[in-house]
Amino acid sequence: MTTSTDELAPARDPIAVTTVRTRTARRESRVPRWVFKLVSPIALLVLWQVLSSTGVLSDDTLAAPATVAETAVEMWGEGRLQEAIVASVQRVAAGLAIGVLAAVVLATLSGLFRRGEDLIDAPMQMLRTVPVIGLIPLLIIWFGIGEQPKIVLIALAVTFPLYMNVYGGIRNVDASLVEAAKTLGLGWFAQVRHVILPAAMPNALVGLRYSLGSAWLALVFGETINATAGIGYEMNMAREFFQTDVIVVCLVLYALLGLVADSIVRLLERIVLAWRPAFTGA
Repeated sequence: MTTSTDELAPARDPIAVTTVRTRTARRESRVPRWVFKLVSPIALLVLWQVLSSTGVLSDDTLAAPATVAETAVEMWGEGRLQEAIVASVQRVAAGLAIGVLAAVVLATLSGLFRRGEDLIDAPMQMLRTVPVIGLIPLLIIWFGIGEQPKIVLIALAVTFPLYMNVYGGIRNVDASLVEAAKTLGLGWFAQVRHVILPAAMPNALVGLRYSLGSAWLALVFGETINATAGIGYEMNMAREFFQTDVIVVCLVLYALLGLVADSIVRLLERIVLAWRPAFTGA
């Protein structure tokens, strides 16, 4: 009686084979991820510079990257950029603080209590459909043309998306977890502290990231309200004199500040949600 080689060979575990292949592929990829993240921006800058150098894009239409870089260095040397950044960041910080406080309080009351939902959720759902930018004329009438309308505009832009995410996070908590907490003898406040709020935290942080983006967008419009300092002020002055290089510098500043704010929230997310393993991509 003969035995074939296939019969004697041990069966291969498909999961183990897949794991080995994945590890091998990761070892073969020795290029850092940040290199791939830089490919698209660098390619865009190169294309932009080529179009400007060949005359396809004139300076009146869009300044070349080299010109924008020179203008940024010049504005930094004059102190204009530092002053503009400080003024804009202060406005965003004030509006963000007010908006976050209002959103968290309202969403918590609406999410935890049915009576709170009856009183709060319907008005919030109606108000969030109103374009925030459309409120600028009313804000000017109510608060004048100082700093108040700018801060209120940012606060409103922050409040609604964060409210929706916090409220949704609370209401989407697994009911079986709450029942298990009750079975273990946890009181109401202990259930909220140890079960409901931690389970709602992922949604809340997603809402915070979205709200930060809305805050910077509202700032762009808010700084058109008789601003005497800030990134928007510099951009409006540049528009009057057709200085596309200064306009691009201001736009890049908005983008960089938004990226920094988002990175801070993502770092906070890793710290606060360290207990929750998350999928990071293949």
